[in-house]
Amino acid sequence: MNSSTAASKKYKPEAAPRPAEIVREYGPFAGATSVAGVTHDGARVWAATGAQLVAFDPASGETTRTLDCACDAGTAFDGTYFYQIAEARIDKIDPASGKVLASIPTPGHGSDSGLTWAEGSLWVGQYRDRKILQIDPVSGAVLRTIESNRFVTGVTWVDGELWHATWEGDESELRRVDPDSGAVLERLEMPRGANVSGLESDGADLFYCGGGGSGKVRAVRRPRATRA
Repeated sequence: MNSSTAASKKYKPEAAPRPAEIVREYGPFAGATSVAGVTHDGARVWAATGAQLVAFDPASGETTRTLDCACDAGTAFDGTYFYQIAEARIDKIDPASGKVLASIPTPGHGSDSGLTWAEGSLWVGQYRDRKILQIDPVSGAVLRTIESNRFVTGVTWVDGELWHATWEGDESELRRVDPDSGAVLERLEMPRGANVSGLESDGADLFYCGGGGSGKVRAVRRPRATRA
């Protein structure tokens, strides 16, 4: 690819924003003052609150379980295990016991934010570097780099779509991006002050957004226009 082609892909005009539809708020959770990463295990939502992963029923909002572990950023679930960013490492955690089974270094050495699982890989948001990295879950090797023009917090894949959250100042968005070029295809603008620290899809109609220092998780409607 020549430089002019690369530039045209990188600087393709962004989609115009539209308001995000927040359908429900959960929390704050007992003993927690913030929420970082979030993930979904197929039935429950899990929120990383710093020293505990808190699971809640998305229908009732009731807390159903907690796991004591270091969890200060992104969280992911591969269908069997949790992956949790804790400072400069990613821990692989047994959901039954909470035991850390293995750890790999984070690619940003502590500056990493979001985390999700897709296509047999971990996908890591890098906040101030404005990047999303696809990494090998065993070795931590970087397999792909996707650049953004905004600070990146949470990341998620759903139905072949790559979404990430942004948080700059008091403004946050959910953005659907082209995983090859990084072009912004869709933007959902959160209300001012409803900041997004983590992001996960339920695989269907909703995104779950960690609310940072609010201690809340917000459910946001996934736009119908992006679904087949």
